[in-house]
Amino acid sequence: MFEALGQRLSSLFSGLRGKVNESDLKEFAAQIKIALIDSDVAIEVADKFSNQIFEKSKLIENEINKSTNPAQRIFEIVNSELTQILGGNSRRIRFAKSSPTVILLTGLQGAGKTSLAGKLSYYLSEQGNTPLLVAADLQRPNAVNQLQVVGKSVNIPVFAPEPGNGVGDPVQVAKDGLKFAKDKLHNFVIVDTAGRTGVDKELMQQVIDIRDAINPTEIFFVVDAMMGQDAARTAKAFSNGVGFDAVVLTKLDGDARGGAALSIVELTGKPIIFAATGEKVSDFELFYPERMSSRILGLGDIATLAEQAKRAMPDAASKKLEDKFVKGEAFTFTDFLSQLEAMKSMGSMSKLIGLLPGASGMKKQLDNFDESELIRTRAIIESMTPQERNDPKVLNGSRRARIAKGSGRAISEINSLVERFSQAQKMMKQMRNGSLPSGMAGVAGLGAMPKPKPHQTFKKKSRSGNPAKRAAQEGS
Repeated sequence: MFEALGQRLSSLFSGLRGKVNESDLKEFAAQIKIALIDSDVAIEVADKFSNQIFEKSKLIENEINKSTNPAQRIFEIVNSELTQILGGNSRRIRFAKSSPTVILLTGLQGAGKTSLAGKLSYYLSEQGNTPLLVAADLQRPNAVNQLQVVGKSVNIPVFAPEPGNGVGDPVQVAKDGLKFAKDKLHNFVIVDTAGRTGVDKELMQQVIDIRDAINPTEIFFVVDAMMGQDAARTAKAFSNGVGFDAVVLTKLDGDARGGAALSIVELTGKPIIFAATGEKVSDFELFYPERMSSRILGLGDIATLAEQAKRAMPDAASKKLEDKFVKGEAFTFTDFLSQLEAMKSMGSMSKLIGLLPGASGMKKQLDNFDESELIRTRAIIESMTPQERNDPKVLNGSRRARIAKGSGRAISEINSLVERFSQAQKMMKQMRNGSLPSGMAGVAGLGAMPKPKPHQTFKKKSRSGNPAKRAAQEGS
């Protein structure tokens, strides 16, 4: 989502060369303001941010110019301020003093509250909790049925005594749902409420009535990140009218410019607590301001990548790889295969590569990445013998020809994979310096994988009797 902003900021930093003066700093701050406004950040927020960048840079101008890399020093100021504008410190769910913890979801129609309710309940259940979904949106057509479908898909019970579609009292449903949760010993209650196409008194009053009836532990305002500046203004209106404790961003994987995330905290004074980053129920994560700032500035998000890898890779496989890592043993195709198995459950490969440092400069490669390459890579590795997987150096021409035939791939693809695997081995060595999370050394090597070329026919050439030379001829 922040690709355009990240590229603009990278361009501005590359323009800072050598010592800087007050005029340079003013121009830099002005360009940052323009970049933020172009990314749909609220004008007042962009103005305040750029002023802070200028004032803080001006304050330590002498220190900046004494450093060996002035641009890096200014970069650190921007990174710090960007983290602050995103909320500073990450927020966590508050637990009720006595169970259950009640979470009330509010927001406009179309923000994705119902889908978000399913993702949040799944997230909580994965941590050992027993959430209950309450269908208090009785106005939107088929809203109750949709929540029941969502609940079933994540194996979470749904309290839905009313059919909805304009029938039933949402306040009573919320109260009865809370009582049901206490009786059945659910330790979390997530109440899905009705939205509107715009902020109005009727919407506000209904949410206020539900709020007063169940006294929720947390009120989350669900915002569609694609809304841009309107999202921040709508959040401010809800904050003044109903009040809420934190913001949840949906559709953060979309093509919008990301202004909502950079405006909403400043305008409402409320933190962003969660972000939905895709269609799958697992595409849901805690919001870390410092990590988001790091992504925007092209530094990647190794911490999130490491967490996803840890969740996806079985403990035994991860432990084995870590032991090899500590002992300095070679990274093999067998290890690579275990990574591919883990990657299947980690979602889009492009997203994973996007978390690596410098990914903002790989937009073209990410856009062209062929997700089915994982399947082809796995077929190639599984066509190798155990000896070949554990010692790629034995892969001579005849062996590669056999692997190509067994996997149904061209020899050129086998050669390309071996070459990229060599890069992954180098990444494994870099991991010993802490630059990549254990268990994910192969990710960067996969990032450059090209799509296979369309089948082409060639005139027949004379074939060598030497297997190695013949393999080379076929691969050329």
